[in-house]
Amino acid sequence: MDDYDPGLSVPATSVPAASDAGCHGGRETLLAAARAAGSAASVDRLLADYPRGPHDQPQSMCPAFGSLRVGLRMRRVATILSGSACCVYGLSFTSRFYGARRSVGYVPFNSESLVRGQLFEDIRDAVIETADPANYDAVVVINLCVPTASGVPLDLLPKQINGVRVIGIDVPGFGVPTHAEAKDVLAGAMLRAARSEIEAGPVQRPRGQQGDQPTVAMVGEMFPADPMVAAGLLAPLGLGIAPPTPAREWRDLYGALDCAVVAAVHPFYTAAFREFAAAGRPIVASGPVGAVATEAWLGSLAAAAGVPQARLDAALDASLPALRATLAANPVNARITLSGYEGSELLVARLLVEAGAELPYVGTACPATDWTEADRIWLEARGVHVQFRASLEQDLQAMRVVRPDLAIGTTPVVQKAKEQGIPAIYYTNMVSGRPLLGLPGIGAMAQIVRAQTGGRERFARMVSFFGTPPSAAIPIAKTGA
Repeated sequence: MDDYDPGLSVPATSVPAASDAGCHGGRETLLAAARAAGSAASVDRLLADYPRGPHDQPQSMCPAFGSLRVGLRMRRVATILSGSACCVYGLSFTSRFYGARRSVGYVPFNSESLVRGQLFEDIRDAVIETADPANYDAVVVINLCVPTASGVPLDLLPKQINGVRVIGIDVPGFGVPTHAEAKDVLAGAMLRAARSEIEAGPVQRPRGQQGDQPTVAMVGEMFPADPMVAAGLLAPLGLGIAPPTPAREWRDLYGALDCAVVAAVHPFYTAAFREFAAAGRPIVASGPVGAVATEAWLGSLAAAAGVPQARLDAALDASLPALRATLAANPVNARITLSGYEGSELLVARLLVEAGAELPYVGTACPATDWTEADRIWLEARGVHVQFRASLEQDLQAMRVVRPDLAIGTTPVVQKAKEQGIPAIYYTNMVSGRPLLGLPGIGAMAQIVRAQTGGRERFARMVSFFGTPPSAAIPIAKTGA
């Protein structure tokens, strides 16, 4: 840590706002337009839930992709986008790139239909046409930047049509900083609707849920095996796993809300946590990575759920020795910088540090919340600089100063690292695409680091071989149009 000075971070004024060069006039113009058009309550809630950093907003893909992804991953849920055609094209393309095999609805508009209010009528007609109870439990309508700034009132849509729920949300790029937090916008809206249904009377039992065992609802989009790993850790406590949030189908929302305690594995789900809190559910931070965090996590869950000390002791005895032995057998001997926008960066950092890595810097595009404090304090006590709302410039600067054995980061960070002969991997594909919790997480992380750092000499040879001094660069002739 001696050669990394957080004071060298990029000045706020040098980091551009994501929307400064936008095709619709910039963030401040759009915010003012939204308030003038009657969307003040919606955008003010977004700004309160998802505060920006000193550099205004991280550089990221269109945040609405997060809400789109949540809806497309749910059974019997249709999604309709309302926005500029170019934005809808990009979002639908990205959804296909990430494996969605479902159509995305789109309500087109022009300046006249937008000004005259016809767009809202067209959206309502599209929802009525789509809301077939034989095919769907819910229809999600997502306002992008222009409809939000123009005050298209999705809250005036019917709440149900033929028993099909209608969920309308505003997810403008000028109100939601990252696609990770946009997942929370839809997750929170769905939980709110499901909680209202529970309060109104009996609801459908979640698929596969049996018995009256108290459960833990895990919040965050995790590797598919991670909830099963957590279930094994919780079993000696007499606790089960509730359906996770974001959910896979509507009835899972009921099961999540029926939990005994909420596990904030991803700590930025502000709207979702608000709904759990309104339902009277306690919320526990962090997650079971490594041995130290697992011990603290199980202790916090046991306290929140009223589990006797004897059961907690049994759970710790069942898990900690194996975790410690696996950490000892899979050391991470490397200097690493870590950055990403998924929301799990602090948990990954904890696992790396406990496994023996030197980690001077971890950056996350997500904000600091009440549920990041435990992990932040633990990391900073061990010399890790934690940067919330990290910009690309800050991540790149940390890599240049630290000169790590491995850079784990976003695509542009990986690109710059490889240009400098530093082994690097894309966080979303290589880290989020593998187990993180419990014993599998320890083994997967050690394997990733070993495989990548072992190729540093090869990277150096490649840079040396392909490197061309500027004076020797070959000019490229321009061709006619």
